[in-house]
Amino acid sequence: MDKYCHSCAAPLSAPEFKSLAQDYCKYCADDKGALKPRKEIQQAIAGWFKGWQPGIDDRVAMERAASYMKAMPAWAKK
Repeated sequence: MDKYCHSCAAPLSAPEFKSLAQDYCKYCADDKGALKPRKEIQQAIAGWFKGWQPGIDDRVAMERAASYMKAMPAWAKK
């Protein structure tokens, strides 16, 4: 069974997402394996949304990222 990042849902079994952290990908964990700040992750997810949803503005992308993050274990109760 594949494991996924608890912050963004990236597949942790894929080498390009590996990090020092057990539950977070290299984009969500810092160089010590700790979870990066919420705002930093939200901006990265918003950028990802904008990459495959052309035409959405920054505000909408940030709102969608915040909504997406509510479903992730790392952010569900924060």
